[in-house]
Amino acid sequence: MPESSAFTPLRLGPLTLRNRFVKSGTNEGMHFQMLPTMALLKHHRDIAAGGVGMTTMAYCAVSPDGRTFESQLVMSREAVPHIRAIADAVHAEGAALSAQITHGGAFNQLSRLSTPRPGSASGGFNASGVLTGRLFKRALTVAEMEAIAEEFADAARLAREAGCDAVEVHMGHGYLLSQFLSPAENRRKDDYGGTVENRARFPRMVLRRVLDAVGKDMAVLAKICVMEGFKGGATAQDAAEVAKLLEADGANMLVLSGGMNVQSPWWIFGSAMPIADMKAREPRWIGRVALDMLKLQQPKGLKFHEMYFLDHSKAVRKAVTMPLGFLGGVASMESVDKALDEGFDAVVLGRALLHDPAFVNGLRAGAISRTGCTACNRCVALLNDPAGVACVLNAPNDLNLNRIFPAS
Repeated sequence: MPESSAFTPLRLGPLTLRNRFVKSGTNEGMHFQMLPTMALLKHHRDIAAGGVGMTTMAYCAVSPDGRTFESQLVMSREAVPHIRAIADAVHAEGAALSAQITHGGAFNQLSRLSTPRPGSASGGFNASGVLTGRLFKRALTVAEMEAIAEEFADAARLAREAGCDAVEVHMGHGYLLSQFLSPAENRRKDDYGGTVENRARFPRMVLRRVLDAVGKDMAVLAKICVMEGFKGGATAQDAAEVAKLLEADGANMLVLSGGMNVQSPWWIFGSAMPIADMKAREPRWIGRVALDMLKLQQPKGLKFHEMYFLDHSKAVRKAVTMPLGFLGGVASMESVDKALDEGFDAVVLGRALLHDPAFVNGLRAGAISRTGCTACNRCVALLNDPAGVACVLNAPNDLNLNRIFPAS
């Protein structure tokens, strides 16, 4: 029986991957004082050794204000030697390393910001600020957008210096660039709001700056939502129009995701949020109240099914010819092959690799045909765990590794 095309090389701009499996950027929580730790190195080295073509180091904030959590990695001069250690470890296992660069905008849980109100596409009530007391956000000025776009370019340059092979510009899930793309979040009346083209103007500015900075040396990807999953949010047709614009700008691949951190987090995972686990780990009373409210909004009887973004992602596939990475519930060799048969160029995996870093090697050897991940999502409750995110079906992470910076 011939080997699946999933194990054939994939060209992304100046980068060639050994196969079509990509580890999704998923918040690892394996940082200390805004630097990566040995836990993060081990995490990505294990996944690289497990057979992926490329692993993605999640949420590399382009500035301290761009973080979502206090200790989260910031792309800084100080971080470069530590990231290089991770890149070297990943390369030694035959895989490539991508740095997901992003800015949270109004979505963060930081105790301090450089401004009283977080910047976003539009001003007004800030639902994500309930936990920090920042109940209002402000609309970024054009000058501020220009400055942030340059921060993205600087972050990409640092990623290149650190030995990363690609950068992924995060435009999804309710972070800053997504706040501009979302018709529900972006109520601007200037050139940066209204039509899809206007809402995409700032994210495209960022992408072009990054491409100009490193596009000849690194693959430049973008992650977008194929659906936001709440009333007034962006649809698959919006995503298709955005994809056309990003293709015209020269992005090397789009990673297709969905759901929003605040309004519809269950759609990110295609299954119910672990509210009880999250409440048990939430020390703030207001946080527990917010989780109770979230439970009331969550669709009843939501059950996981494989490839839950397929129909939405197919709308984007029809709109562009550029490489696309399918994400969302790929849990078996059957769904890997289906994604490729549907015309997607890569398969992007999250929970399956958290459960078993060697998942890809297992598929290739025929030792397994599907993941042991149950989509319980209890790993989500560990986002703020001191030891970092782990699969609850496995042994917990070593806390000591999350207090040691990688050797430089």
